[in-house]
Amino acid sequence: MIRGWKDKLEKYVNLNEDICVDMQICGNADYDFCCFGVDQSEKLSDDRYMVFYNQRQSPDGELSLEDINGGVRFKLQLSKLPEKINRLIFTLSIDGTQTVGEMQSLTTKVYQAGKESIDLELTGKDFSNERAVIVIEIYRKDTWRIGFVAGGFDGGLSALLKHFGGEEVKDENTDDTPKETKKPEATNTGSESVPVKKVSLEKKLEKAPHLVSLVKPLVFELKKKNLETTVARVGLVLDISGSMSQRFKNGTVQEIVNKTLPLAVQFDDDGELDFWYYGTTARRMKSVNLDNYTEAVPADWKRLMMELGGRNNEPTVLKMVVDAYKNTKIPAYVLFITDGGVNNKKEIQNIITQASHLPIFWQFVGVGGQNYGILERLDTMTGRYVDNAGFFALDDFKKVSNEELYARLLEEFPKWLEDIRKKGMI
Repeated sequence: MIRGWKDKLEKYVNLNEDICVDMQICGNADYDFCCFGVDQSEKLSDDRYMVFYNQRQSPDGELSLEDINGGVRFKLQLSKLPEKINRLIFTLSIDGTQTVGEMQSLTTKVYQAGKESIDLELTGKDFSNERAVIVIEIYRKDTWRIGFVAGGFDGGLSALLKHFGGEEVKDENTDDTPKETKKPEATNTGSESVPVKKVSLEKKLEKAPHLVSLVKPLVFELKKKNLETTVARVGLVLDISGSMSQRFKNGTVQEIVNKTLPLAVQFDDDGELDFWYYGTTARRMKSVNLDNYTEAVPADWKRLMMELGGRNNEPTVLKMVVDAYKNTKIPAYVLFITDGGVNNKKEIQNIITQASHLPIFWQFVGVGGQNYGILERLDTMTGRYVDNAGFFALDDFKKVSNEELYARLLEEFPKWLEDIRKKGMI
């Protein structure tokens, strides 16, 4: 497995049975292993779910720790974890001045009796002066998933605590106090997080060479708008009514998918693009990722067009998207593509107004059509809790430059993020 790898955990283990995570290291430093059980905001809001050398299990034993040769074994009972624990983050840190770059090897093994294990390998060559590493994450997204992070910190355990919204409370005894009597405690301080070494977008897109040319214009816009570390779910809604036939034929629809996917790879923790088609009715499709994006437009798209119906009915799909994201605790960016024929003004206005209380941002884009109706008046639409939608039209999606496209797609999103943070919506 390589950095940035993610998958559904249920492919490898039974989620209702005990799961083991072994972490074994070869090196000359004094190493500490920890599992942080954090909430949907990735904060340690309940420090009883921080399992480490001086707190070896969570309140009801859902997480536990034992020593093994050369490292530790965490045992997990995912089905018993409370809903507030959204993510388990497994870390290595050094108690001292040595660095992770000096270690020889770190082996992490996730497994269950009788099943094939997930084996993850790191060496000192993967790091330099870091004194702490986030190795893997096991997290909820529809189901439990696993990700190989391998992100480093220049600080040690205290830097990890600070990253997760806590701080190390120093023991009043001297530094000679035996290590096992010192317990770092987490308090919700709201401290600024320590930057994590993230896998670059270009590196992630290596498995989809056709998309690599999109990296430079997108990253430029992300930096310009201070969105580089933003975490959000990303959804794409595509009009498949009869008037879109030519855009399916000439490759415009596939091009839309291609240029939206890097946003999901950048923003979303599993790099997947939630995906809907709509006409008279709507259907949520299989999520799009770097492995299947070329199949997002089915070969038999005409059949799908007939099944979903030939006229525009935006309220149906808008409601489906709201239902999908209504309980999200992180922002959702929804790109909504249509060539016009939008008529249900009052119902659309009501849905967008009600959704303004949710962390969902709607970016509507018209593609060479007409009669966009209420979508053209979103900026002046009153009665919303926050301004949660934007609209612009393009004559030809395929011909607009990538620089202009990403600038326009991300034009209103940063202001909306600022507004919902001020209102405590995320």
